[in-house]
Amino acid sequence: MAPELESSFFKVECDGGIARIVMNRPDKANGMTPDFWADLPRLLDALGQDEAIRCAILSGEGKHFTGGMDLAAFSDIARLFENEPGRAAYAMRDLILRLQDAFNAIERARFPVIAAVHGACIGAGIDMITACDIRLASADAYFSIEEIHIGMAADVGTLQRLPKLIAPSIAAELAYTGRRFTAAEAKAFGLLSQLADDRMSLMEGAHALAASIAKKSPLAIAGIKRNLAYARDHSVADGLDYIATWNGGMLRANELMTALQAKMAKSEAVFADFVPTRKDSAT
Repeated sequence: MAPELESSFFKVECDGGIARIVMNRPDKANGMTPDFWADLPRLLDALGQDEAIRCAILSGEGKHFTGGMDLAAFSDIARLFENEPGRAAYAMRDLILRLQDAFNAIERARFPVIAAVHGACIGAGIDMITACDIRLASADAYFSIEEIHIGMAADVGTLQRLPKLIAPSIAAELAYTGRRFTAAEAKAFGLLSQLADDRMSLMEGAHALAASIAKKSPLAIAGIKRNLAYARDHSVADGLDYIATWNGGMLRANELMTALQAKMAKSEAVFADFVPTRKDSAT
């Protein structure tokens, strides 16, 4: 494995343009330790510098996807408040922004990230999957915006992203109550695009979906991802202007011809990878 893809929390495997990012702390329900928060954005950045990567699957080892933030982290947070109140508040805000950036990195990635959820997806797990491009789950999956049960508002993405993925009233109910909801409910809410019978079929479906995406033009896929995120946060008029500018600069005749010729020949188009951007490739 390349040194930049090594992690004490994650296993990373790359094959056929697909990266598999696996949370690998099954004995602790993949609770998010400090290594998680440091490594996730670093790994996504490293994968983004690999010109061959076209899609990623984010999953969890063991019985659960993730139980959310590791409980030990809350002890570290509590110690912040032993300091002078103003400085403690500043440090707390800075910490929250750094945690948020770990999930913002999922949105920044040029390739789609598919969340494949089984078992529990609790607390910060929901913050994480709402930042992903596509969410799949097995029938045994269950979810909870757990933060209300420990006297806090979720602060690393759920309250900002979930109301733009499902009905705001439902998002509010789930955040206010912290109740568990099932995979079937999540599918009905529109949070999930696919529901699998079990974990094995979940991973098979996630890989098939990633493989399908990986066959498409990576330049077009990157454009779709960027424009979906832009449209979410801007008006329709702004979004239309942005895509016009994007395609005005990024659309290439050879990409179109490759796709059209393959379609006419009823064959599979082959698209070039991105230009290498690894630091060691610079001359």
